[in-house]
Amino acid sequence: MRRIEIEPAFESWRRAARRLLAEGAAPDGLVWSDALEPEQELLPGLSPAPVVGEEEPAAAGFRVPRRFVELARAVACHRDPDRWGHLYRVLWRLGRLRQGEPGLLEDEVDDDVRRLLLMEKAVRRDSHKMKAFVRFRQVCDEAGELYVAWHRPDHRIVERVAPFFAERFGVQRWSILTPDGSAHWDGGELRIGPGLPRAAAPEEDQLEDLWRTYYASIFNPARIKLKAMRAEMPVRHWATLPETRLIPDLLQAAPGRVEAMIEAAQRPQARDYFPPANPSLPSLATAAQTCRACPLFEKATQAVFGEGPAQARLVLVGEQPGDQEDLAGRPFVGPAGQVLEEALAEVGIAREEVYLTNAVKHFKWEPRGKRRLHQTPTLGEAAACRPWLEAELAAIRPEAIVCLGSTAARALLGGQIRISRQRGEVFEGTPWAPWVLATWHPSALLRMPDESLQAEARRQFVADLRKAAERLRGSVSQGRTGASALTNTALPSPGA
Repeated sequence: MRRIEIEPAFESWRRAARRLLAEGAAPDGLVWSDALEPEQELLPGLSPAPVVGEEEPAAAGFRVPRRFVELARAVACHRDPDRWGHLYRVLWRLGRLRQGEPGLLEDEVDDDVRRLLLMEKAVRRDSHKMKAFVRFRQVCDEAGELYVAWHRPDHRIVERVAPFFAERFGVQRWSILTPDGSAHWDGGELRIGPGLPRAAAPEEDQLEDLWRTYYASIFNPARIKLKAMRAEMPVRHWATLPETRLIPDLLQAAPGRVEAMIEAAQRPQARDYFPPANPSLPSLATAAQTCRACPLFEKATQAVFGEGPAQARLVLVGEQPGDQEDLAGRPFVGPAGQVLEEALAEVGIAREEVYLTNAVKHFKWEPRGKRRLHQTPTLGEAAACRPWLEAELAAIRPEAIVCLGSTAARALLGGQIRISRQRGEVFEGTPWAPWVLATWHPSALLRMPDESLQAEARRQFVADLRKAAERLRGSVSQGRTGASALTNTALPSPGA
């Protein structure tokens, strides 16, 4: 018997395998071992471990499928002490020399192939769990912020998985510590170091609360399968997962949360109050008065529907009616409406030629003495009211939409929209209009305490409305006129 001692790494095994293939060494006469691990008593007859050189001769004419190389790189991370010998045995069988078996890997019922695939699957699964279960804790050193995590994988996968974290968290300095090895990223270079114990990682930090908040928000009490949960999130990893401390309380509260979810699902939806097929704007406005899809109707005087031409080329969407709009039953008749009307006139758009509406149709407010103060609608309230807005837009089929404020923008463009970053940006190809532009809500201008900030925001607001007007004017000049509103006469050149 011949003993082959190598470093526990794929490249070391490959150099040794090439040398042995060149020698014609059959797998049955070899015993493989890791050079860095203590050995048991040597079996009688084992020869001393050879020194594997850096440059190894290749076996002439010996070719293997690329799939085998991919499998071998993964299996090299497995903890099975016989992995090297098993890899060499499969490699030997694949060889073109000595009438090998080039199609061996396709035979998944073959004992050697099946074992190889099972080891590769175990490494792949362990790699997935490392990506999912690593939790960084924030520390500070002389260079600034550093994020450190400790993880206990089933296999030696740190070097294999570390590039994923370097790509995902490339702008941060971090270290991942495991008993077998450690990975360190300084923002430009990835280094692999020795293993470290759990005590080398920091204890709980402020990020723990963020993880727990996130986990509680995504926990679905209606889909609890404890056996599946423990299979996907093994208990041995719980010590490093801050969110697992919430699991007992979340499980205890699950039945009540499920009942609340069922009750919410049984509430009427906005579409339950729609008029019959192909509703007109007047019939939608009448039907909206009966809507009970969210609790906002309870405190509002009435639903405030949109108003304007049924074939308007431009639709302006705000957040919700204010105090005066709630009492009058018309959108944009209060102070914000006056700011909007002045800005529209400045860019040459007549209020009566655009359709004005809101993402939410009922006024949400809280009492403050004798006053009713505006409250921002929640995402759920905006979502409950969204069918009314979609029905308005489907009836009008405008050429353009201007969203006034974040609530309107998020209702039509998604929850990631931020007016402070994407104000004035044009979004093309939406389901409701060929293009949509987002800008400030006029009420936001009124709330700004600093006069210089208010003046700058108003300048931006007018500039965005002018951009919309000029874009519509350009479509008219190219022959894409609407049926009635915003003709060339309604959009004079600036300064006319």
